[in-house]
Amino acid sequence: MIKVEDLKEKDLKELDDICDECKKEDESVSQNLILTGFKICKSCRVSKTIFPF
Repeated sequence: MIKVEDLKEKDLKELDDICDECKKEDESVSQNLILTGFKICKSCRVSKTIFPF
């Protein structure tokens, strides 16, 4: 059985505002996670849009 405490800890780790690309902490990470489904900051999102490879 899954404990509620384990789920809360896992959810909090996911919303830690640390970018997966540059590993910097930024407020825009959680916003982009909601909008796009990716944990990237605003600057990484712009660079991925301009240079998508």
